Amino acid sequence: MENIIIFASGSGTNAKNIIEYFKQKGNIRVAAIFCNKPQAGVVDIAKNENIPCIIIEKEAFFRGHSYLPEIKKYNPVLIVLAGFLWIIPPAIIQEYRGSIINIHPALLPKYGGKGFYGKFVHEAVIAAGEKESGITIHYVDEVYDHGDAIFQAKCEVLPEDSPDTLAARIHRLEYAHFPVVIEKLVSQKIQKSA
Repeated sequence: MENIIIFASGSGTNAKNIIEYFKQKGNIRVAAIFCNKPQAGVVDIAKNENIPCIIIEKEAFFRGHSYLPEIKKYNPVLIVLAGFLWIIPPAIIQEYRGSIINIHPALLPKYGGKGFYGKFVHEAVIAAGEKESGITIHYVDEVYDHGDAIFQAKCEVLPEDSPDTLAARIHRLEYAHFPVVIEKLVSQKIQKSA
């Protein structure tokens, strides 16, 4: 059984989808969830699933130990950002470079970077008159939404779309593809280390 950990800031719908996917598979488990908002929905999901949830305190994350001792305790093959809104500190990136991934609700490099998350991305895509949008799963480096892309999936932007209707289609892409890409990456890492 291989361990992954999830970093999340919000409602946790992607985290829940990943947890459910791997409960059925039985080959990978979400060993812990790290969250920077004590009231976030993902905290309740962790509690309901009996998954340890570590609440991240800003000062310790950015100027202290960056939670490296806590992360190492779970021996993760992969660190998965699922709606985590803070940039990852250099100490974690150095320790886990090439093993931290993020999902972004647009086709990077467009509509990425600081401030481009959730509905702000969809509003910008619609305002620009884009014909398509989608998701990008990418490696995390020191810059917001900058690391090498691993996978993209596209969907049409319809003339009548609102940020909410576009978000619903983007969420379906996330739920369909994110766990599968995680599984492939974990499998590749196991093969490399064998």
